[in-house]
Amino acid sequence: QAQLVESGGGLVQAGGSLRLSCAASGRTFSYYTMGWFRQAAGKEREFVAAMYWNGGNTNYADSVKGRFTISRDNAKNTVYLQMNSLKPEDTAVYYCAARQGGAVVTTSSQYVYWGQGTQVTVSS
Repeated sequence: QAQLVESGGGLVQAGGSLRLSCAASGRTFSYYTMGWFRQAAGKEREFVAAMYWNGGNTNYADSVKGRFTISRDNAKNTVYLQMNSLKPEDTAVYYCAARQGGAVVTTSSQYVYWGQGTQVTVSS
């Protein structure tokens, strides 16, 4: 059974950095698009970033462009989200997700597999 497990969340001051990891298991995620979403308290889940398995296609939310970088290590079946210049408004639970195919879509309903989430809190 496919499983995604996020790690790397925590508390950081504004301007700081964190790197989230998402370890995939239970199947090979080749030819899958891996994405990151986040959900702040009282808000809807929103797209953050996504990447196709070969790294050729990437997509970022405007709010994180230039600050966040998605990457993946297919040998380790792991995807990362490097987050720099963090802001208090980045505070949320961050989720890893996967969908088959190369379309780096931003709609959460098009992703099939989801992790349990990891909390990121940015203090001002």
